[in-house]
Amino acid sequence: MKSYQLRLTLLSDATFGRGDGVAGLVDAEVQHDEVGLPYLGGRTLKGLLGAECADLVFALEKARPDQKDRWRTVGDRLFGRSGANLKGEAILRVGPARLPDDLRLALMEDVQKGRLTPNDVLEMATALRRQTAMDEWGVPQENTLRTMRVVLRNTAFWAALDFLDEPKPEDLALLAACVKALRRAGTGRNRGRGRLRAELLDAEGQPVTDLLFREFRKAVMP
Repeated sequence: MKSYQLRLTLLSDATFGRGDGVAGLVDAEVQHDEVGLPYLGGRTLKGLLGAECADLVFALEKARPDQKDRWRTVGDRLFGRSGANLKGEAILRVGPARLPDDLRLALMEDVQKGRLTPNDVLEMATALRRQTAMDEWGVPQENTLRTMRVVLRNTAFWAALDFLDEPKPEDLALLAACVKALRRAGTGRNRGRGRLRAELLDAEGQPVTDLLFREFRKAVMP
C-alpha cells in the first residue's frame, strides 16, 4: 500500500467543531480524543480535499474542455463517486489529522498515571474566544455573545493518506493540486479562522507537494 502524509500547519486559530458545546462554558467545542487532544476527523478532511478537487475539475472544464473527462475520472478515482458501487470506490483513504504521535503518547501516559486529566490537556492545547454580533452602528447586540474553543495558530497536525491501489502519476498530480488549494478548515473559516498551510509528505516525511504539482501544471498548461 502506497502511503503519504498530509501536514496541516495552522496560520490562524481554528475550531475543528464537533457540532455541539458544553452547557455554561462553550457554545462550540472542538473535536478531541480520549487524551484531550484536538484533531480533525478523517472524513471531514477527505471532504475538504474532495471539495477542492471538485472546484479544480470545474475550473479545468472551463479552461481546458479537451481535458475535462481526464481530470474528472482522476478525481473520481481519488475521492470516489457519490452513490457509486464498489467499482467507483475511492482509492484514497484519509486518516484523522492529529498532533504528533510522540506528544500524544507522552500525554497519554500522564493521563493514565493520573498526572493530568483529559480536560487539563484540552485546556493546554486550546483557548476560548468570545465574539458577539454588532449592529450597523458597531454596538454589540443583546444575547449574541458566543464562546468558541479554538486550536491555537502554529499548531501542526499530521494525517495519513493511504492508497488502496498503486496511484498513477496523474492521481498524485491532482492530489498535490488539491493539497495546494486547501487553505482553510473548521468553523468560521469564512470569517478569518482556520487558515492553514497544507503540505504533502512522502512516507519518509519529505515534502513532495511542489514536485508532484509540477506534473499537474505541466499537464494542464496549454
